[in-house]
Amino acid sequence: MTHLTEADGSPNSLTLGRRSFLGLAATVSATLAMTAAATTPADAEGSIEFPSSSGGLPHSSGSLAADEITQLDAVSLSLAIRDRHVTCVEVMAAYLDRIDRLNPHVNAIVNLRPHEELLLEAAEKDALLEAGNYQGWMHGFPHAVKDAADAKGLKTTYGFFRPPFDTEPATEDSVSIARIRSAGAVIIGKTNIPEFGLGSHTYNSVFGTTRNPYDLTRTAGGSSGGAAAALAARLVPVADGSDFMGSLRNPAGWNNLFGLRPSFGAVPIAAANAFTSHGAVEGPMARTAKDLALLYDTMSGYDPRAPLSLLRPQGQSLADNLDRDFTDVRLAWMGDLGGYLPTEPGVIEMCETALANMDALGVSVESVSALPKSTGFNGSDDLWPLWLTFRHWHIGAEIADLYQVPEMAAALKTEARFEIDGLLHGPTGQGPISGLDIWNMSLKRTAMYRAFLELFDTFDYIALPTAQVFPFPVETHWPATVDGVSMSSYHRWMETTTIATLIGAPAISIPAGFNADGLPMGLQILARPRAGDLQLLQLAHAWEQQTPWGPKSAIPDPT
Repeated sequence: MTHLTEADGSPNSLTLGRRSFLGLAATVSATLAMTAAATTPADAEGSIEFPSSSGGLPHSSGSLAADEITQLDAVSLSLAIRDRHVTCVEVMAAYLDRIDRLNPHVNAIVNLRPHEELLLEAAEKDALLEAGNYQGWMHGFPHAVKDAADAKGLKTTYGFFRPPFDTEPATEDSVSIARIRSAGAVIIGKTNIPEFGLGSHTYNSVFGTTRNPYDLTRTAGGSSGGAAAALAARLVPVADGSDFMGSLRNPAGWNNLFGLRPSFGAVPIAAANAFTSHGAVEGPMARTAKDLALLYDTMSGYDPRAPLSLLRPQGQSLADNLDRDFTDVRLAWMGDLGGYLPTEPGVIEMCETALANMDALGVSVESVSALPKSTGFNGSDDLWPLWLTFRHWHIGAEIADLYQVPEMAAALKTEARFEIDGLLHGPTGQGPISGLDIWNMSLKRTAMYRAFLELFDTFDYIALPTAQVFPFPVETHWPATVDGVSMSSYHRWMETTTIATLIGAPAISIPAGFNADGLPMGLQILARPRAGDLQLLQLAHAWEQQTPWGPKSAIPDPT
């Protein structure tokens, strides 16, 4: 096993919104120089002020060593900057030094802006503080944006666009990134993703493969794999991501982190298709539950450009409400759905061992070995066919225009072709997905949603593994078999993550420990749609205090 070390050395979730790929194809040019984005957008609903101070920090600027700065959790770093224990320039220099040393190993951060620009922008943040202008809890934070979201001045490549079909730098931030910038963050670059965010292994033809900091021979997951690897390697304090089929949950589980897929609509996405895009959501990833909640507070809240986004009560902060009594709380452990989901040996056992910690919290764990059924939804028999129609319709339609450009069509990887072919020919080859197919799919999805609402009347939480396998070798595009069962597609081994997406429920990945090879695994916890985001953050907060694996611990050195 090869771990990430401190030694020097060298080497969604889809939110495209059916943008004009033909227009992008017309931009055939050499790689354009990235421009710095030095302006700060107007305050957005969802930005917050960091509320309180804490002890234990040094009381003079410059007294923290670079490695000490990058080891701080985001809450402590925020306090250190706000209370002038460390300057924004010192923070930026510390993170850039760590990126220079470690990113060549993991390949997590891409399109990194020039150091001089970033240090100058950090100095501007210090000047703002000197003048009494504190922008928010992320003031001076280095932040890398998932390469499926727009950040002004940087290209959004989706792991695909490059010469001869290049794309221009974004002219504005996406909604959640504007809020992160408004909270004081300095956008330093992007985090790597699979091509168009397809698949739970981060590799593409633009930037290459992202590796797991816990074992450099293994995948970091995806599609927020770059975000997770950067966060685990302490290259950024917190990370944004997106999730259609586990893209915030799978990488978090495989990098010993917390990753939250919010309720649908909690974090607004101003997509071109504002009314029927129900799969992808954006959300936070962090090393602690408090950090996770603070970034959720920043990203979430209604925006009129996203008509299905959710209002948050004025002034409400989930990060200020993490303490909870779990007496009489009930959790349904679904495991492998009674043998329906093939899982790598050791996954279920590790998750069940981890679940024993729920007892100390007061949470009662009960086994529920099958999906709930209702009129119109026949449990496991319907799950995968329902998912294929839902996924082909959304993803295939998002990228189908690429088929009209022969050069682009030829460059697409297998995962993208699978989704477009499924749209054009149907999941079983019966013909193109029709309006009637979509209507019937929506009826079945509604029946599934209602079946789970009844289950949530009995249980506060539902738990499954975050993934059905442990992190696999980076040379493998996806597992061809799981426990002797052939996988019918590039994503069948992630079927465990489809449930939360289909019912619009929030889901969080929490650390579940390490196997004998030192590979992390996560527990996936679901809560009631629209009402459960806070409940998940509260459980994560209690969990990290009760369990020994926390992502606050250092990444192991090689032995």
